[in-house]
Amino acid sequence: MNWLEVSLTVNGELAEAVADVLARFAYSGVMMEQGVKYTDDEDAGTPTGPITVRAYLEINDQIEETRRKLEESLYYLGMIQPLPAAAYQEIADQNWMEAWKQHYQPILIGERLVVLPAWMDSPDPNRVAIKIDPGMAFGTGTHPTTQLCLELMEEVFYGATVDGGPLTESVHRPPSTVIDVGCGSGILSIAAIKLGAGSALGVDIDADSILNARENASANQVGDELILGVGSVPEILDGRFAFRKAPLVVANILAPVIIRLFEAGLAELMEDRGAIILSGILQEQAQNVIEAAQAKGLRMNARKQMGDWVALRLSR
Repeated sequence: MNWLEVSLTVNGELAEAVADVLARFAYSGVMMEQGVKYTDDEDAGTPTGPITVRAYLEINDQIEETRRKLEESLYYLGMIQPLPAAAYQEIADQNWMEAWKQHYQPILIGERLVVLPAWMDSPDPNRVAIKIDPGMAFGTGTHPTTQLCLELMEEVFYGATVDGGPLTESVHRPPSTVIDVGCGSGILSIAAIKLGAGSALGVDIDADSILNARENASANQVGDELILGVGSVPEILDGRFAFRKAPLVVANILAPVIIRLFEAGLAELMEDRGAIILSGILQEQAQNVIEAAQAKGLRMNARKQMGDWVALRLSR
């Protein structure tokens, strides 16, 4: 079955009326798209600009008649307020699920990691495979912030340099435990365990993220060694989870949130000779994060950048 896509781009006042007309002929429903503007890094977004209304008509023996009636209805609506001409495009039917999957390819990270969807085989058996299905939670491995964080984690687990010298002995060994603040999909917690940590604690303020993280953990054969729960820094320090401190702490969150978490005790989660990895930081925000960390007695050991995004590794 093929489909005829019909679309009109109109202002907000006309969008509902146009959608109502299209819905009379498109029994599968109508879709509306609009741009979004953001006032700052934490803004959830405000719809702005014109709206594109789309509908899909089944191409069958009646398609010309259906199109004629649709054009007639739009003509009468246009008599009330001028409308742009409708745009038409024929869409070939296909297996949408399989087509969607083709957009996801294995992502090689660092020297030893590969992130890939659960349905895909690893292209390199020598790499540590982390299987993360695309879902609602943040952290599928495709974003620079996640990749930078994983690269820094790999260095902690396998050894790296700090200011030209080796990591301290306590950090060079695989951390026995890891705390992942704002765990999202669970990708960093799962990676920590697969890199050698005995256990990891992943917390997030979004309960749906915790459910998604548990599903991803199962896909990676990670079980009770991953502790997941709803919460953040205060809940960890309050003793609501298995441990309050770890030799490695990771937080891939927006920079303003990281700065607030330092005030909530983020640095206190790290053991004295441990490391903390921060990501989700835009280039122009990096200095503010570094200063917030320095105010808590931390110093920067490593900085990685990909495009506009920055990740940091710090210690006491």
